[in-house]
Amino acid sequence: MKGAFWHGKRVLVTGHTGFKGAWLALWLQKLGAEVMGVALPPSTEPSLYALLSKQPWINSQMCDIRDAQTLIQCVQALRPEIVFHLAAQALVRPSYQNPLETFSTNVMGTANVLEAVKGTDSVRVVVAVTTDKVYQNREWYYPYREDDALGGHDPYSASKAACEIVIASYRASFFEASGVALASARAGNVMGGGDWSTDRLLPDAVRAWQAKQPLVIRNPLATRPWQHVLEPLAGYLSLAEKLWVQPDLAGAYNFGPAPSEAATVKKVIELASRPYEYCVTRYEICNSNLHEANWLALETAKSNATLGIHPRWSLADSVLKTMSWYRAQHEGADARKLCMADIEQFEAQA
Repeated sequence: MKGAFWHGKRVLVTGHTGFKGAWLALWLQKLGAEVMGVALPPSTEPSLYALLSKQPWINSQMCDIRDAQTLIQCVQALRPEIVFHLAAQALVRPSYQNPLETFSTNVMGTANVLEAVKGTDSVRVVVAVTTDKVYQNREWYYPYREDDALGGHDPYSASKAACEIVIASYRASFFEASGVALASARAGNVMGGGDWSTDRLLPDAVRAWQAKQPLVIRNPLATRPWQHVLEPLAGYLSLAEKLWVQPDLAGAYNFGPAPSEAATVKKVIELASRPYEYCVTRYEICNSNLHEANWLALETAKSNATLGIHPRWSLADSVLKTMSWYRAQHEGADARKLCMADIEQFEAQA
């Protein structure tokens, strides 16, 4: 991504109060963009957004993306040029507890965002973030490509696969003719400082070990394409830059590490435990009837070739940087300074 490109661009981030959204908004601000956010208040305490908001930050609008009329009025008033849509119910297990909320937020919320964009003539590029779980999971040992079949066993995965259909429909029905480049970005299993969501591996580990309690792992052999949060965010930024000049490249893009770098939960926890003196972990066989995929990897050749991006940090580096962030913040370090240091190190390795 190029700072000169982003300087002065009016950029809207939906879901800017979430973990990935806060990182993205901060990075865009550093690049010189005029950043605006639309989201619900943070869902965790603490939250990265709240910590970053201790200093003057972005134009933040609290709005539920399920409220179509309010959202349309908000987007039209903000008049962004580029939109990153990240607002979502983003967790698998809570989707079993509240499936209707998951579907309404992820599917109709996405449709509402795109409808708001459709009525705002300032927008030229939209990057809608879904997940690596949009594919019909066959538990095969091949990485999923952008043209593989969509599907979803659990409500979260199904809702995000449905989002992809909504995105493709809006692109074909409205945006191609109007010259707006609409792409979907598929990534998942990110790590990085500032995520305090429940039922996520490293935040759960941090909470347990800082409280001197054992971490209980339910599925240690589950394999995922883990990556630091800055990796997919760099991909989203590069994709938006590319679409600005080549809108015909709009479509679906995978973002993740090389398929061979996919790792088990147990391996990630072993790496995460190194900076901690107390790191007791208990592995238990999961007897839950809630389905979760055991093996998942993405083929990223399209993103690599089209956008010229490649992973910069190894799994070990990503885990170490994440756990170091949490430890430093817990000991009193400023969250904004910690994030900026990671972003600067990441940029230096371009």
